[in-house]
Amino acid sequence: MLVRKRHFCFSFMIVFAAVSAFPQANVQGQWSTLPYTMPINPVHAALLNNGQVLVIAGTGNNPLAQKPGAAVWDPQTGNIATQSIGWDMFCNGMVVLPDGRPLIDGGTLQYNPFLGLAKAAVFDPVADQFTDLTSMANGRWYPTVTVLPDGTVLAFSGLTSTGETFSPPTWSWSSADPAGWTPPLYPRLHVLPNGNVFYSAPGYQSRYYYPATHTWSGIVATTNYAAVRRYGSSVLLPLTPANNYKPIIMILGGNSPATATTELIDLSAATPTWQWGPSMSQARIEMNAVILPSGKVLALGGSASDEKASTASYNADLYDPTTNTFSSAGRNAYPRLYHSVAMVLPDATVWVAGSNPQGGTYQPHMEVYQPAYLFDSSGNLAVRPTITSAPSFVKYSQAFTVETPDAADIASAVFIRPGAVTHAFDMDQRLVGLAYTTGSGTLLVTAPPNSNLAPPGYYMLFLLNSSGVPSVATFIQLTAGPDFSVTPSPPRQVIVPGQNTSYSIQTVPSGGESGTINLSVSGVPTGINASFTNNSPLAGASSILNINTANLNPPSLPQSYTMTVTGTAGTLTRTAPLKLLVNSPGDFSIAASAGAITITRGGPSGQVTVTLTPAEGFVGVTTFSLNGLPAHVTGKFNPLSVTASGSTTLSLTAQTSAIAGTHTITVAGTSGTLVHTTTLSLTVQ
Repeated sequence: MLVRKRHFCFSFMIVFAAVSAFPQANVQGQWSTLPYTMPINPVHAALLNNGQVLVIAGTGNNPLAQKPGAAVWDPQTGNIATQSIGWDMFCNGMVVLPDGRPLIDGGTLQYNPFLGLAKAAVFDPVADQFTDLTSMANGRWYPTVTVLPDGTVLAFSGLTSTGETFSPPTWSWSSADPAGWTPPLYPRLHVLPNGNVFYSAPGYQSRYYYPATHTWSGIVATTNYAAVRRYGSSVLLPLTPANNYKPIIMILGGNSPATATTELIDLSAATPTWQWGPSMSQARIEMNAVILPSGKVLALGGSASDEKASTASYNADLYDPTTNTFSSAGRNAYPRLYHSVAMVLPDATVWVAGSNPQGGTYQPHMEVYQPAYLFDSSGNLAVRPTITSAPSFVKYSQAFTVETPDAADIASAVFIRPGAVTHAFDMDQRLVGLAYTTGSGTLLVTAPPNSNLAPPGYYMLFLLNSSGVPSVATFIQLTAGPDFSVTPSPPRQVIVPGQNTSYSIQTVPSGGESGTINLSVSGVPTGINASFTNNSPLAGASSILNINTANLNPPSLPQSYTMTVTGTAGTLTRTAPLKLLVNSPGDFSIAASAGAITITRGGPSGQVTVTLTPAEGFVGVTTFSLNGLPAHVTGKFNPLSVTASGSTTLSLTAQTSAIAGTHTITVAGTSGTLVHTTTLSLTVQ
């Protein structure tokens, strides 16, 4: 639900047009500060296929924030629409699914110490709303998410050494696979032209991930920089027909005190080895690196010492892969440190926002960089080539027509995958060069040959003329063919016996799918009647699945059921799980027989009785758990669970290695979604 919307009557073009003939603009480009600010902390950002930007703050590095927040910013109008979100998406991983919806993975369950959430959601740019997915196997905080060549999404790391995969065709998560090594937070991952994934940074030992087997290699290369490049960046350099799609990865900066060094690795080599690259003009931690339509990489922001604005790196550097050199891209105006973001926009400018070195405050001013390619030799805005017509979707290797009055002067055509950036790394950006032939007012462009080079999804098509000036991009979806997914909302309903409920079933088309989707549901428990309001909606439409439980008799409460909704269109079949939890009616409370207990290291156990008292007809099974135990102290419940009412005995034992002291521990009783706690003061002597 939108809770605030701000309107501005200017756009980038109007702001830029107000100033002309920038000195050195055709050499270094031009920096501008937007005349309005971002109302939330832009910790995460993803470019949508309508040209707008999804910004997610969550609680924004502020544990006192009352409501987690997100926003959609329209660069052309300046409109910023903010909305509250149902859970804390702060420090998530985010990429854009092949159908154009950003996937938000994980977030913050708890501050200090930080714990990750197992939740995930998608954002629908058309409906302007978030929809939760079924939960992952593991909570994740600072995870990396990567769209794989088959359109599934790998979620990896995030305070866990496991990975799991989200599958849009089944709208579900795989089981969690152990990595066999301990990854850093936000590992820098890149999909390679052979379909495998390369881990480049921040650690100095590089590895491959093999999607076919869900396994990791051993160490395949070691960086020359001997320390961890913490909050440095990593970029897969442009893949083009001219370079035979050679995969070269560049890592930049990182660490505190920060380094200005860079390194490159050619993964087409028989034995890939990290080689020193040119150094940036300034050392950078918490930097950003952005691929431009020209194929050059803009390195910007950061600081010499982490989270210290007095050491901010204001110089922007432009890396040229052809010459393996940096040149100046001018200077930006504001320190861009922790939680800053940067991405290339459809007008070929670069948007820069955020900086949050101290919790509770952030830099609200936004900047835009106009690269030198947007200016002529006099420093005025250059005349840009235009795209007058292009298809909205293409298949791999398809030859497609792009209409442009500038066809005779076009020197290159490229696909750039829209960015999804956070914490000094863009998880989605890549540039793929396109082959084409020139006609009269047209280009016959050939799409990338396979999904290893360009994973399925939306790309920005840029045309660049003989002077290197890019067009404004048009969005094209790259796909294997027509497709759709089935998205239930919510993914789980919670009821009590005799209560009815419903799910909204959205069909989301992709790749030109426009036919009828036939819906059915299976796995319906005995005693439940399930019916659709429309079991044959057109692709893109929704239906309501009504659940009547009048004749349901669960063997015990709480009881969990899983049903499956299936959509078919021709030979395509897509599914999604539906969860139904039946809670006991009423409620309960728990209390301990003592508020404090003392135990001796190496001595006998201490016991506390925990009593469950039902209310309002509660008859459910309640399971007990314990949090906050100090190291080398164990706790056991007997029995572990109680039905309806009763008590359990908690036995606490301290090993001789336990440390003396007083601690607060929490006893929790859980029955379905009902959770109640009581605390104890535990003294170990």
